[in-house]
Amino acid sequence: MSATITEQRHTRTSPSTGWTVMQQPIRVAFVIDDLSAAGTETQLLALLRTLDRTVVEPTLILLNGEGAESRSLEPTTCPVIRLGVKKLASGKALGAARQLLQLWKQSKPDVVQIYFHDSAYFALPVAKLAGVKQVLRVRNNLGYNQTKKHQRLSRVIRPWVSGFLTNTEAGREAIVQLDGLPAERVHVIENGVDLERFAVSSQREPGLVTIGCVANLRTVKNIDGLMRVTKGILDKRPDVRFEVAGEGDQRPALEVLHRELNLGERFVLRGAISDIPNFLAKLDIAVLSSHSEGMSNAVLEAMAAGLPVVATDVGANAKLLQASGAGRVVPAGDMNQFESALLELIDDPDTRAVMGQAARECVEQQFSREAMRQRFEQFYRTLTGRA
Repeated sequence: MSATITEQRHTRTSPSTGWTVMQQPIRVAFVIDDLSAAGTETQLLALLRTLDRTVVEPTLILLNGEGAESRSLEPTTCPVIRLGVKKLASGKALGAARQLLQLWKQSKPDVVQIYFHDSAYFALPVAKLAGVKQVLRVRNNLGYNQTKKHQRLSRVIRPWVSGFLTNTEAGREAIVQLDGLPAERVHVIENGVDLERFAVSSQREPGLVTIGCVANLRTVKNIDGLMRVTKGILDKRPDVRFEVAGEGDQRPALEVLHRELNLGERFVLRGAISDIPNFLAKLDIAVLSSHSEGMSNAVLEAMAAGLPVVATDVGANAKLLQASGAGRVVPAGDMNQFESALLELIDDPDTRAVMGQAARECVEQQFSREAMRQRFEQFYRTLTGRA
């Protein structure tokens, strides 16, 4: 592991005196296991690209980072350090911890921001030994993967955590409940979406209503429930097709269910798709059937593409869709209501158009990448006393 540490200073004008003063950017070290195309990693990479370097000087620390996908996604706009740690209980991990401790003692980050369990168990003690004053954990899901083991370990390292970051009020409530932290130590910073990538443009097929979902094929995404809903709709409506963009360990089981339900070519598992904007441009309706979410990138991207959305009432889905009029929200697990909401939109193209326009306007006003960047920068200023 090696890194070049530089000191940058930028001028600003004091509002009280009018004098020009020198100010060092806030140094933030982001720590995550690996990079992938999943939601949390995508949001982190977007933040690293957009942060104003006169305000925040970022460094990305990858606990492992040796895989081909992770390497291909590494940003070129900030230092990236791969630690190559695959197992925490290993000599490699101990050596990497010593190197990281030396690096942080030299570079003196103002903030260390940590994603996922393994990175937290590794980096939290190193950050405290290095004297980092602000150490943040990020948790954007609602705790569905929080096993008893993780709960015990989280309690052990909790004294070293300055605060938590999450992207929804529901996430804040889950962290307060699971970790026993005071609510004022849990900060909500909402996601953003790249509006330019998702410019509204239609490639829809006339005479066909195409319904699509962007989701990793994992149990929490409830794609099997969506497939059962699909069966009921396809039996009623020959002019409907479903497509799912995403890959994951549940694919073999979903392929078996696909055959059992005899869905044929009208329900397609597309696998991993690199061009999500193009995929969304071919849809009439977007869906998300998850059992648990934080602030869903899939919903934000569908809204940015000008699509109406039908989603389960988890995470921030209700806030995104109901208040803006951009879609329908149904109770999680109630697939009968999910089917009814979909059939309503399938039969009403005018309502779909109104919802799609409302969706795009909502993300333009509240959930752009620029808005997210400003939220984070203001948070770092306040956290470090530079507001």
